[in-house]
This record gives sequence, C-alpha cells and structure tokens, in this order.
Amino acid sequence: MVVATEEMAVYCFDTLVAHYTGEQPPPPAFEDGNHPLFVTWKKGANGSEPRLRGCIGTLEPRQIVSGFKDYALTSALRDRRFPPIQSKELPTLECTVSILTDYEIAEDYLDWEVGKHGLIIDFTDPDYNIRRSATYLPEVAGDEGWTHAETIDSLMRKAGYQGTITESLRKKIKVTRYQSTLYTMHYGEYVAYLKKNRGAAPSISGVPAVNGH
Repeated sequence: MVVATEEMAVYCFDTLVAHYTGEQPPPPAFEDGNHPLFVTWKKGANGSEPRLRGCIGTLEPRQIVSGFKDYALTSALRDRRFPPIQSKELPTLECTVSILTDYEIAEDYLDWEVGKHGLIIDFTDPDYNIRRSATYLPEVAGDEGWTHAETIDSLMRKAGYQGTITESLRKKIKVTRYQSTLYTMHYGEYVAYLKKNRGAAPSISGVPAVNGH
C-alpha cells in the first residue's frame, strides 16, 4: 500500500514556492502511482491552532505526481471558500498530503468511526429533487469534536442542502467510508529539509527566513 510521505509534502511546498518565483519545481522524490488524494493547507500564527486555508483533491484514482502538483496549487489558490494564499503567508503554513484507501459502503450514517474514516455522502434533496454529495477527510470530525450526527449534518450543509435535517432524511443517505494515510509538514520543517538535502533555503521576495527549529 502506498502511504503519504515527507517527500510528497515537500513536493507540494516546492510547487507552491515555484508558483511565486516563476520557476519550475524540482522533480519529485517519490514514485508515481494511481490513487485518490487530497492536499490541505492550514495557517497557524502565534501558537494558535492552525486554521483551514484550502483543501481540494479527488476521490477518484489519478497519477499522484501530477495530482499533487495540480492540487497543491488548486487548494492554495482556487478553493472558493478562501482568498488565494499569498507568498507572505508561507512561513505560517502547514501542508497535509492525504492518500485515500479502503473504500466501503456503510450500512447507515452511523456505521463509521470518528478519527478513522472519511465520509462521502450522496442523497436526494427533497426540496429540489436533485442529487447532492460532499466529503470530509478522516481527520475532520475528530478535529471539530463532532458526533456522528453532527458530522453528517455538516456534510449535508456542505453539499448545499438548506432544508430541515430530519432523522428520516439522515437514514436515506448513502454513506461511503474510507481511510487515509497522511503526512503533515510545516513550512519551517520544509525549510529545514531543503537545507539538509539541497543545501539552501527557498528565496522568495517578501518572505523572511525561517529557522527550522
């Protein structure tokens, strides 16, 4: 099984840094393959809990080298929930790469474990008779402190449903659960990696040097 690695997170930072410098990122230091994947950017400052800054990926298998390159930029610059990440924010960023595995159809909306399973929900909006769907990665429910029902209700809102959420509607939802392997790297760790493996930190105008420790 392919697992998320340090090198995958480095490649996402390389890709974002190259976007700001106008250069090509170095080639990735990991093998290609075909897997569903996500790239998540969070921003932390002054020791506060990191806040989501962008998260986009694919639930369908795709080549992971091109996938991480595409979604590193898409999640950083084109997540509609947030303004594009600016280069001056780099020192506050952390990147999480996720590779999704073990897709299973759940028996109902309660048939999954908080912290272990990510969720894909599919349901028919009773007000407009249209299909709606949304996903949360495995870490989301635990990070938010949500129960099973709170997670499902939040996913329904994420999917665009604005009507009343009832128990009978929850029971009609098709839930697919999945697991993931992930790796999280802070910008300071990225800089330390570059110094150790390439002998130099990235040089970006307007971005202060960051100590790796």
